[in-house]
Amino acid sequence: MPRLSEVLAALDALWPPERAQQWDAVGTVCGDPDATVTRVLFAVDPVQDIAEEAVTLGAQLIVTHHPLYLRGTTTVAASTFKGRVVHTLIKHDIALHVAHTNADSADPGVSDALAGALDLRIVRPLVPDPTDPAGRRGLGRVCELDRPATLGDFALRVAHRLPATAQGIRVAGDPDALVRTVAVSGGSGDSLFDEVRAAGVDAFLTADLRHHPASEAVQHSPLGLIDAAHWATEWPWCEQAAAQLDEISDRHGWDLRVHVSKTVTDPWSSSLAPATVLPAGASSASADSPGAPN
Repeated sequence: MPRLSEVLAALDALWPPERAQQWDAVGTVCGDPDATVTRVLFAVDPVQDIAEEAVTLGAQLIVTHHPLYLRGTTTVAASTFKGRVVHTLIKHDIALHVAHTNADSADPGVSDALAGALDLRIVRPLVPDPTDPAGRRGLGRVCELDRPATLGDFALRVAHRLPATAQGIRVAGDPDALVRTVAVSGGSGDSLFDEVRAAGVDAFLTADLRHHPASEAVQHSPLGLIDAAHWATEWPWCEQAAAQLDEISDRHGWDLRVHVSKTVTDPWSSSLAPATVLPAGASSASADSPGAPN
């Protein structure tokens, strides 16, 4: 059975912390380096539900994609949400390790896992890492479909392959437009629109698209947009990362069990929509109806 320090060294080899963005907070949040590790739980978010799942599972290590403390703190009091997580982890001898933007740009990384979940063929990084001579690391991926599909059909593939969330899948663009190439970026991706346009792809799959960047994109180009929940676009990485650690465990002869949390930690619990979908340009409320804007 490996010590925590040995497992963390293996994780840092997969996702070197020095490759994280300067603003990021990656690495080990808590944990005794000399503690024995027999079970590891992968998840997207280091929230209380995940901490309690690790307790129930008997895990000694949680690996999450999102940081617990991104901007630092002055307290870990259990009366605070994040402090309660820390208290739960330490009380039950559970370590927490974070791989965020260093996992985004890795080879394979978060966007590789997203592409793999959709059976896309990866062509190249969307934003290559200039420090990678092989040209395989970087943010996002430019991909090809196995066969051309309409934007509407590709969106259905996304809806069926990614974990279900209250948000579901939002689509912008002509549903009958043919999609041969697509850029994918797990997590928030509307800062990458310039690179997506330069790549000349037919569609862009990401999360957290804001109104104005999305509006500009569809008004000035035929680019199709598919917006999924942030959590859903990053969850496939947990399975990919767990498989990577499983391989390392087998290679070292470690008695290590690796698990992936199926707990949905997307913050949205429900969504409401009109009973009918109106054609483009139609108004959903008359001027004198209660829901009409002033």
